[in-house]
Amino acid sequence: MDILMGHIISWMILVPFLGIGILAFVRDGEWIRRIAFGSTMVEFFLSLVLWRSFDFTQQGMQFVERMEWMPTFNIQYAVGVDGISILLVILTALLCPLCVLCSWNAITTRVRAYLSLILLVEGAMIVVFTALDLFLFFMLWEVTMIPMYFMIILWGGPNRNTAGIKFVLYSLTGSLLLLVGILGLYLEGGHTYDLLVLSEQTYPSTTQFWLFLALFLAFAIKMPMVPFHTWLPDAHSEAPTAGSVILAGVLLKMGGYGFLRFCLPMFPEASAQFAPYILWLSVFGIIYGGYMALAQSDLKKLVAYSSVSHMGFVTLGIFVFNSQGIQGAILQMFNHGITTAALFITVGILYDRTHSRAISDYGGLHKPMPKFVAFFFLFSVAAFGLPGTCNFIGEFLVLVGTSYVSFPMVLISMGGIVLAAAYMLWMLQRLALGEPSTKAAGVLPDLTTRELASVIPLAVLVLWIGLYPGPLMEMMDASVTHLVQQMAASQSNIPALTAIR
Repeated sequence: MDILMGHIISWMILVPFLGIGILAFVRDGEWIRRIAFGSTMVEFFLSLVLWRSFDFTQQGMQFVERMEWMPTFNIQYAVGVDGISILLVILTALLCPLCVLCSWNAITTRVRAYLSLILLVEGAMIVVFTALDLFLFFMLWEVTMIPMYFMIILWGGPNRNTAGIKFVLYSLTGSLLLLVGILGLYLEGGHTYDLLVLSEQTYPSTTQFWLFLALFLAFAIKMPMVPFHTWLPDAHSEAPTAGSVILAGVLLKMGGYGFLRFCLPMFPEASAQFAPYILWLSVFGIIYGGYMALAQSDLKKLVAYSSVSHMGFVTLGIFVFNSQGIQGAILQMFNHGITTAALFITVGILYDRTHSRAISDYGGLHKPMPKFVAFFFLFSVAAFGLPGTCNFIGEFLVLVGTSYVSFPMVLISMGGIVLAAAYMLWMLQRLALGEPSTKAAGVLPDLTTRELASVIPLAVLVLWIGLYPGPLMEMMDASVTHLVQQMAASQSNIPALTAIR
């Protein structure tokens, strides 16, 4: 047990790659699926062990592992978690088994390659959220792009090549900016890639300005923030179900994590300088994403544009620089991962039956698919923040934090919640109520046991977090408090954000 706990993050990184190695020697399709699912379940079990062993009262990194890797360049294998990153590690480990389940019958060609890509992106994301060395962080940041690209162009929809190329071009642009920022930190921070050392240093104002700009743009593209969002709807609409779940559930959170891990603690002056523009851009993104979602007739594009709106709440909470806003932003990242993954899985269930994403091709599903409609209703109302569901808590905290900075921003952002209720309820009405628009829609089979297994855990979390968010709040509280105090100590001008009013 000591060997496990002493190197638990390394085990979590290793398990997906061991799964890929085992899959290389397996030929039977059913066993390929079982081994992939087993590997992701082992990963989820390790994430629960990590959670149970995590000390919520400590503000620093825990389970830290360090090993010399390339000493000539001061590069280490260094990993660890704190109250911010552990939630994203757990989210990654939770969603990947569900990705395997929802792909069980949907993917029939090159099954081994497809499931290996899921395991590859899982292992890479664990490294991104735990890396304490910037070189290691950048390497695995880049690796996450490769599986998503191949999942889109090999198993995607009719416009998959265009969507895949667009995804890669935007991702590479963000990666180049990230590389510029990391090299700048290396040169200005004493020729080290150590994240903890770089976070404790003070940088000149001009250096902060340019490095913040490079890193902010890199993370904004990954989020994606408006106007860097145009790759997202295409990637979602063409990707297979598991690809959309991974993309919306976890990969987008890499941008928000970057803001919290790099921009705020390292560049507090530049963060305060850019904050008014970022906050108004976030508010615009909330309204714009909701308005665009309201205009969609494609189920996956509707959910994709809703992600643009919801991620606006994340950046809004991060850049108000108070505990309520940042806690709400982190919680919103976790909750958005759950609800959006659930929506994409349920949309994928429909698509597997009809091969259509058009809302107009359905109707009256409450008769042939009552179980499906019950879950879809829960996930839809959770997406617009109905009290008692998970998204309500995150959005509420973000709005509370924003109210200390600008009350007009709160009022405008609440318009995004109203839009979310409008497009989600409109979609529910068209899908579930009335009469079936086609004969096929009236005789669709309800959820199978495997499909129930993929949505029940998410439904439980939607209600559990909505009614009792205490454990998640406790997990991040010490780390968020330390981040806010660190910024306040470094930047006396942060209270000047009240001028945004």
